[in-house]
Amino acid sequence: MKLAALARPLAALAAAAALISVILLALGASPMGVFAALYDGAFGNWVVFTDTLTKSTPLLFCGLAIAVAFEGALWNIGANGQLLAGAMSAGALGPRLGGWPHAFAIVAMLTAGAGGGALWGGIAGWLRARRDVNEVIATIMLNFVAAQILSWLVHGPLMEASRAYPMSTPIAQAAELRFYFWPSRLNLGMLLAVALALVCYALLYHTEKGFELRAMGHNRHAAAFFGIDTGALTIWAMALSGALAGLGGATHLAAITHRLYETLSPGWGYEAIAVALIARLHPLAIVPSSVLFGALDNGAQAMQRTQGVSPVLVQVIEGLVIMILLAFDASAWTAFHDALWTSPPAANEDQGDDSMRAVGESPTSVTRHR
Repeated sequence: MKLAALARPLAALAAAAALISVILLALGASPMGVFAALYDGAFGNWVVFTDTLTKSTPLLFCGLAIAVAFEGALWNIGANGQLLAGAMSAGALGPRLGGWPHAFAIVAMLTAGAGGGALWGGIAGWLRARRDVNEVIATIMLNFVAAQILSWLVHGPLMEASRAYPMSTPIAQAAELRFYFWPSRLNLGMLLAVALALVCYALLYHTEKGFELRAMGHNRHAAAFFGIDTGALTIWAMALSGALAGLGGATHLAAITHRLYETLSPGWGYEAIAVALIARLHPLAIVPSSVLFGALDNGAQAMQRTQGVSPVLVQVIEGLVIMILLAFDASAWTAFHDALWTSPPAANEDQGDDSMRAVGESPTSVTRHR
């Protein structure tokens, strides 16, 4: 990533910190004390650091999911629902894996999670490609559908009879992702997510399919003019995006909760939009971006305990970072607005030539993240 691309999110973080300092001073709190507590709660020792990484893992999976879709100008707001779909698929299969070898059970769980997420994302992709349904609306609605299905499952077919609180039967021990960094809860899920970040980078910037996806994101009509099947590519991209989010749900289930319940996700899919935007959709930059947001979430408790500041302030910080980032990158906001609300003009041959040339050559086009 070029230094200029890195400077904008860093400047946004610095500006957000300055604004938060002003707010803290107005509230009578010490900015240095609050930020020190936030740091200690997220990175103060090995245990809290690994807990930060654990909390970053679902954000990393969902951030990658969003980046893949956004690169194709597919505004996937449904990563949260896709994460729940993956968790539900894995949660339904997990209790039936008793007696399986550990490695095979883990693979089965993750495959089920990826499949559930891919199905959920693919539905939105199909609606966009074949019925011209706006993917923003489709994915938001599917989030609610997934949440209601989860509620039905834990109150009905998958509910553990001996529990008063609605939750599913626990998965078999063979299907659990064990903690390899005791006494923390850090597990191989984080390593899997980092590996997938490398895979996504290679896919987007070093394969023909990735080039086609970025070309579609730059100009859908020009991509179609040059023979790219944008309909099939839309379904594929949304299914892949959903699979990544679904893996996040399956990994969290296998490693942390071991069962389904209604509040499984606190909104990781929505928070991951901020993660991806801070990273400017670059798969490798999403790794530190997710750790940053995981640190904010993990450090909020220490901030409240030692400084008496509400953890809601962390959400204020995250919101300020995003707003300031958009202010620093007005072109990104304009592109989002135009893609969402403006019907692009019909492509002609000149537009197609210029657009495809921009994808391959312009440092400010979709190749800007390389």
